[in-house]
Amino acid sequence: MNLVEEKDKKIKELQDSYTAVTFTPLGVKGRMLMEKCKTLQEENEEIGRQAAEGKIHELAMKLSVQKSQNAELRKQFEGLFKHMEGLTNDAERSNETVIILQDKLEEKEKEKELERVKKGMEVVVVADDVDDDAHDDEDPKEIDGGE
Repeated sequence: MNLVEEKDKKIKELQDSYTAVTFTPLGVKGRMLMEKCKTLQEENEEIGRQAAEGKIHELAMKLSVQKSQNAELRKQFEGLFKHMEGLTNDAERSNETVIILQDKLEEKEKEKELERVKKGMEVVVVADDVDDDAHDDEDPKEIDGGE
């Protein structure tokens, strides 16, 4: 930097300091600055409202989408729940049928076993009758040796 530039810079700094020290809001420049600040503040508030409205609108849209998805999921859940109830009822009826069929099977097996035992007893009784009949046909004398 040369000496002239340094002097110009120093003069500018001093002028800014003087303006700052002598500033009064009641002066012409003060009123102009205050009016400009007020205008800027109003503009900032409006921009803030618009930004907030945009953000609120965006959030409202997201909320609407979430509610729609929630309703769809709830509907699907209710459908699945009803289907599960139907399957549960079917399973309970099937279990009841299995129990009834098991009882009938056990009853039939007992009946068959009872029939086998009866047939076994008949065979024994018939065999005894046959043996008795065979002995009845023999002459008692022959059995005793002919006396």
